[in-house]
Amino acid sequence: MQPIELFYPQLDTPSRVIITMHQKPDGDAMGSALGLFHFLAAMGHEVTVVSPTNWAGFLEWMPGVNKVVDFEAHKEKAFGLIRDAQIIFCLDFNILHRTKNMEQPLLAANCTKILIDHHEQPQTDAFSYGISDTSKSSTCEMVYDFIVGSGHADKLDLPTAECLYTGLMTDTGSFRFPATTASVHRMVAALKDLGLKHTIIHDNIYDNFLENRLRFIGYALVNRLEVMYEYNTALMYITRVDLQRYNIKTGDTEGLVNYLLTIQGIKFGALVIDRDGERKWSFRSKGNFDVNTFARKHFNGGGHFNAAGGGSYDNLETNVNKFKEVIKEYQNQLQ
Repeated sequence: MQPIELFYPQLDTPSRVIITMHQKPDGDAMGSALGLFHFLAAMGHEVTVVSPTNWAGFLEWMPGVNKVVDFEAHKEKAFGLIRDAQIIFCLDFNILHRTKNMEQPLLAANCTKILIDHHEQPQTDAFSYGISDTSKSSTCEMVYDFIVGSGHADKLDLPTAECLYTGLMTDTGSFRFPATTASVHRMVAALKDLGLKHTIIHDNIYDNFLENRLRFIGYALVNRLEVMYEYNTALMYITRVDLQRYNIKTGDTEGLVNYLLTIQGIKFGALVIDRDGERKWSFRSKGNFDVNTFARKHFNGGGHFNAAGGGSYDNLETNVNKFKEVIKEYQNQLQ
């Protein structure tokens, strides 16, 4: 994988471009993809965003989201777009299997592939150019740096700013996580100078759910939360029946794991959800407990030092019991 700076001259040649991200895209994945979409379109490229799966309803307000192609829902169209692409940008994931069923079409695509990501251990041999920087707050910050670094900051407009701010805000926990550096605030200031109204974005992302989600969260906190004070750890497990009972959709469990770290003294929060076909884990930590390593070692996952995910095809009970067993290995670290 060559440095992304070597790709900059190719921005001046209009091309057929695909932008994609990880499955079940969150605010940073969709925000970075749509931010880059608006920029490349302004540069004269023929651009399409292809999402590996559907996405959360709280992202539907974003400028350009109505043009995103859902790979699972429109496979024939998506296959054709990927096959004919001259350039494919891969955002907010470190390895191609995080695009689920798009992995093989992406591998087979005979074109220039570019990685922009901030997760550990990238699959560098799959990309022609790229940048992987774990110190960055978000992929949206990296797309902003890409635009400015390429010498085209004049192409930044309000729709681009709204998209990039979304991922910047969500991946920094509304600017409270350690990755919120001085450069993050300088970026926010630049976006505000473009006319960005941040309050509207915050309302669209955090204050735009149905009543059933709030009732679901209350139910989960009362009935599905276990606190293991001897390990300074909190565990929550969500059954498939729970999801059906409250009609939980994609995105409705976003941020649920963060509630666990609000308990005094808790350093490690773990959430497992019984999804169709797979159990999905989310891990969060405070301080010096490395959930990226924990997820990679025990639950086929990875991510960042204080925020990671994983997955397992074992049933929910087996996953919960495994977690309770392996956490014993980390008692000294967590105390």
